[in-house]
Amino acid sequence: MGTTKERAILFADLRGSTALYLKLGNTEAATVVTHSLAMLGQIIARAGGRVVKTLGDGLMAVFDDAERAVESAANLHDSLDRIAPVADGLPIKVAAIKLKVAIAWGEMVEVEGDCFGDAVNVAARLLDLAGDNETLTTAQLLRELPSDQHERFRSIDKLHLRGRKEPVPVLRMESRRFGDTVSTMIMDAPATDMPEGIRLQWLSTERIFSTASMPLVLGRSPQASFCVSDSRVSRSHARIESHSGHIYLSDLSYNGTHVKFDSDDQVLTLRRGTCTLHGCGVISMGAPPTDPTSTQIRFDILSFSDTLPQ
Repeated sequence: MGTTKERAILFADLRGSTALYLKLGNTEAATVVTHSLAMLGQIIARAGGRVVKTLGDGLMAVFDDAERAVESAANLHDSLDRIAPVADGLPIKVAAIKLKVAIAWGEMVEVEGDCFGDAVNVAARLLDLAGDNETLTTAQLLRELPSDQHERFRSIDKLHLRGRKEPVPVLRMESRRFGDTVSTMIMDAPATDMPEGIRLQWLSTERIFSTASMPLVLGRSPQASFCVSDSRVSRSHARIESHSGHIYLSDLSYNGTHVKFDSDDQVLTLRRGTCTLHGCGVISMGAPPTDPTSTQIRFDILSFSDTLPQ
């Protein structure tokens, strides 16, 4: 048996490869995916990490140093601009691949070149929660970084990870451009006053959250900021946060989150994606709002003039 050590475990997963196989066929799509994974492996090696193994459309790597793992994650996302041109002559939207990354610091043991242990398990579970072009990590890794690196991370909340009895403090590493971290955005939201908070209503429950109290989590867990009781709703189902003068909703669930704005008949479906909330409407969790049995939370984005104390 190997010796137990504390290391940073990084998981990276390519998103969009299924569409590539449908558009390009098996041979060409496999070439794009293989080239992309090789490029990611080179970036990890240059940062001082080691690719432990590839996992379908993703990979697992180990780092002795937490700061090197973080820098590697940032470089992996930056590399996406160089992945698309692999498929010569193909439309960018066909060749484009998205990436999600998770990093955890903790105990692991190496056996015959493979890695096992708590850090591996936590990183794998975080990858399940990460959205496209997003890197998630834990507070434990943050403690291993120099203090001047802490400002790169934004706390999401304590989330329940499979196999863990207690919730784990999870953070997101901010990209150089916040828009790069989301997979679905509504960019033509009507201009309004700077949002100061949000009102949420479900059945007889009504709460107002200021932007200062965000991020907040909607879900079935008693520890959720806004708790609902429905078996189709995940314990940590969706996240609401404020950034750069906008309020964003991100899906964290397995069943999806749906948004219908009062000003539009269209229903926006999020599956590990993000959208901008504006005006008022309905957040439907676990089933679309056309299902009368779905959990539907009314939301109102509040400006300074109509925000009440939480």
